Amino acid sequence: MPDSPGVPAPPPGRRDEPLQRLLFGGVYGTVLASGLAAALDHNNGRPDPGYDAVWVLVTALASAAAHGYAHAIAHRTAGEATVTAGTARSVLTEWPLLAAVLPTVAALLGAYAGWWGESGAINVALTINTVALFGWGLWAARVAGRRWPAACRAGGVDVLLGLFIVAANVLSK
Repeated sequence: MPDSPGVPAPPPGRRDEPLQRLLFGGVYGTVLASGLAAALDHNNGRPDPGYDAVWVLVTALASAAAHGYAHAIAHRTAGEATVTAGTARSVLTEWPLLAAVLPTVAALLGAYAGWWGESGAINVALTINTVALFGWGLWAARVAGRRWPAACRAGGVDVLLGLFIVAANVLSK
């Protein structure tokens, strides 16, 4: 019995935690997008925010596929004849990671459309992503049953990830 004292509960199923997957993918994708945006630097040529937007999206797709595939491989059992359908499902459950990079892609596409320069797009993306990290941390803490003050502290800790990337971006230029 999993609820008996001293008997550990069985681990969650392969992908039985949709809200946790959403929160994980959101934070991971936001940090990934922030790091990619901060790494954009065209000192040796003309900025091309459209090209950069495509590469942020391609990198997110590759990351989501690799993460989903790694989960499928990690949970593979010796008795499974085929894992193709399970692997595909595992990869598809990584959609929150892709959704989390869309604000960065949108900011870069705004620069491509001429709404602002690429540097402005990066600043917009980093600002949006830092605010999003607060939201992800707050939401995750509330889902875990934390009260508002503790949830705000958790969001504040997640903001530190965004601020770390912003600081690294400033220091590297």
